[in-house]
Amino acid sequence: MKILASFSGRFNKLFSGLNGSTSNLKVIFHDFPGGAEGFELIARYCYSLGKIKITASNIVLLSCAARFMEMGGDGHGNLNLIDQIEKSLEEISYWTWPELLVALKQCQVLLPTTDYLFVPEKVLSGLVERIALSFVASPYTSFSGYFNSTCQFSGDTERCDSLMNICRQRRWWFEDLMFLNVDFVDKVSKMMITQNFEHDLICKFLLHYRKSRFCSASQVEKCKMTEVVINLLSLLDRSTPSCKSLFNIFHVALSLKISRIYRKKLESLIGSQLDQATLDYLLVPSPCGKDYIYDVSLVLRLVKVFLFENRSWLFMSRLNKVAGLVDSYLAEVSPDSHLKPSKFVALLKVLPDFTRQSHDGLYHTMDMYLQVHAGLCEEEKLRVCSALKYEKLSADALKHLAQNSRFPSRLAVISFINQQSKLKCLHPRTHRIVSSSNSLDAKVYIAEKADAAKIIQYAKRNNITTTTEKFEAQFRGMQRKVMELEKICSIMQTEMGNMSQRRLPWVGNTRYLPGLCS
Repeated sequence: MKILASFSGRFNKLFSGLNGSTSNLKVIFHDFPGGAEGFELIARYCYSLGKIKITASNIVLLSCAARFMEMGGDGHGNLNLIDQIEKSLEEISYWTWPELLVALKQCQVLLPTTDYLFVPEKVLSGLVERIALSFVASPYTSFSGYFNSTCQFSGDTERCDSLMNICRQRRWWFEDLMFLNVDFVDKVSKMMITQNFEHDLICKFLLHYRKSRFCSASQVEKCKMTEVVINLLSLLDRSTPSCKSLFNIFHVALSLKISRIYRKKLESLIGSQLDQATLDYLLVPSPCGKDYIYDVSLVLRLVKVFLFENRSWLFMSRLNKVAGLVDSYLAEVSPDSHLKPSKFVALLKVLPDFTRQSHDGLYHTMDMYLQVHAGLCEEEKLRVCSALKYEKLSADALKHLAQNSRFPSRLAVISFINQQSKLKCLHPRTHRIVSSSNSLDAKVYIAEKADAAKIIQYAKRNNITTTTEKFEAQFRGMQRKVMELEKICSIMQTEMGNMSQRRLPWVGNTRYLPGLCS
């Protein structure tokens, strides 16, 4: 006992107050690091008078046991055990890769029972440095983007195969670290980020780890693993993980019911690159207890994140992709009879107006929604239709809207008034028809003017009126100008029948043709 007490501060404290024989004394440590194996190493060190061979296979256990037994005091002329261990760790750069793995496995086993983080930190640091050294000799220190573009656009199969081999070589350490638990993966990944590892490589490691360990993990482990991976991915460049990978994690996270803070981080990652998503990704079932089919609130949050995250450098091409994605999603959810008008309107207005060149798609989506929700009151219908820009509707869409009984009646009048702007384009055509001899086509011209007359007649038949005198005056003016147009067309038909020369004899009178709209 005296020998043990001379090297161990803990034993010294236990035995210093004892008097007489200690032959029958029994000391039990229930939480001794490494159990019997750890105590045997300490006893061997003490009875060898402070001499022991420290290797990669026992350094972690020795360190934990030495700190537990408080063996940092006088070493009888030699360095005490803790000092010897720290000196040995200074030579960790000379350890082989297998020795590093052995030490790391011991760290993982012993760490839950101890609070001594010095050795694990040194081993992890040595491991990360060894991985970094393997990249120094490679000319492709950041070649993932180059690899993708080369293999997509180059026909050189051998070169692509060579790059794939390099890619596999850069991941040589992935499988060796699959034994790590989530806590150590977190530590290793953060060290790599600190030492400026390529983010694409770290991301691939995390996704590979999750794929390899997820199936065999318990429910609690799956939840913790998912949260750790999400947190680490959020520390990388936003464009590093693919949109597909993020949505895969998202679907798993929904079933695990992870913490709200990590779900928000994941939505932020997805939203920042929403332009890379497809419609299938967005068709996420609604939360439990909701009647509507798809989670519309999720899509609204993702779009808002996309606009916020990219507010300072948003390209129009990316914005157009998101606009097309949202329009496709609108078409998918519009037949949902349980989708509330407020949610539908929020989807319609979530993007700025300039992202859509035409509102024909929105009109058809609204038409489908109003058809399914036939019981909406006039006010709700107006709220739904408030996002529609009539100047962005085509002539066919405006004509269809004017005849659409599902839309509010006042909107039909507005669409009719907007039709006047479409008719303005017909006046230049009149001039072109009169002044052209080779491409003269009176039948097309008359047909176009007949369409204008039909719109007027439709308004008369359906008695579409308004209380304002302005609308009435414009309506009567349209009728009068269409009648004048019919007379001109009749004259044109007569003259064309008698045409015998290349140029029309009355071409000089084109200035007397009345304008369709003023």
